Amino acid sequence: MLPATFKLCAGISYRHVRNMTGLRRTATVAISQHLERLAFAGPSPSTWINHVRRRSSLLSSRLEENPYSEVEMSYIKQGEEALKKSLNILEGQDGWKTEIVAQNGDKVLSKVLPDIGKVFKLEVVLDQPLSSLYGELVDRMEQMGDWNPNVKEIKILQKIGKDTVITHETAAETVGKIVGPRDFVSVRCSKRRGSTCVLAGMSTRFGAMPEQKGVIRAENGPTCMVLRPFAEDPTRTKLTWLLSIDLKGWLPKSIINQVLSQTQMDFANHLRKRMTTSNALTALNIC
Repeated sequence: MLPATFKLCAGISYRHVRNMTGLRRTATVAISQHLERLAFAGPSPSTWINHVRRRSSLLSSRLEENPYSEVEMSYIKQGEEALKKSLNILEGQDGWKTEIVAQNGDKVLSKVLPDIGKVFKLEVVLDQPLSSLYGELVDRMEQMGDWNPNVKEIKILQKIGKDTVITHETAAETVGKIVGPRDFVSVRCSKRRGSTCVLAGMSTRFGAMPEQKGVIRAENGPTCMVLRPFAEDPTRTKLTWLLSIDLKGWLPKSIINQVLSQTQMDFANHLRKRMTTSNALTALNIC
């Protein structure tokens, strides 16, 4: 049994066989099982058995190598970088200026940061549990164009693992066509930290989605949405949306600031309507 096992092990050392994952796993399991039988056959394993066991352990560890390609890992790192930068911005409590405050308490604030420019922060409390909002904003991301008039389409171009996606988003023209067609290619990262969910993103390059004719390729990020249970009522959710965006083109800053802050306020209203409608439909289906 053991000579045959070593032949199997030796076979995977050849380059053309090395990538045959099933063969590698078979060799590893076979060696491990045989070494265990030898270990219990005598008072203690010999030196060479210990040596082979260490080599077998090394082989097993290599089977757990990173399953992602270099390109995929670069996207994962970009998403994590966007998350880190966004949270660092939100942790800074000083310097925020109020842009809009609605009667229901929704508000948009802004701050100018070195190397980034002006960023906007939406703070709202929604009468929905966190899980429902997470499902709408992450699991049903591609349906956002159905309920948010500011979004024409969101398409997932590639999924990388369970936390990272590459998306293409086409923004709708603003009323009066003050801001023309824009699109974005972004890497998005979703993470859960205890009872808090963070959805972060930033612009990236994706070869399969070059710039489109007649549409200006804008850039965003770092940006993120933070969802956490509302302290006074855990059945409700506090949503904080950090928006950092460069619309490109020749636009006065005053118009850009007005459009972006209003876009955030509109988003909160459209999301509320969406969740109310979804809940009503769910209730009807239950009945």
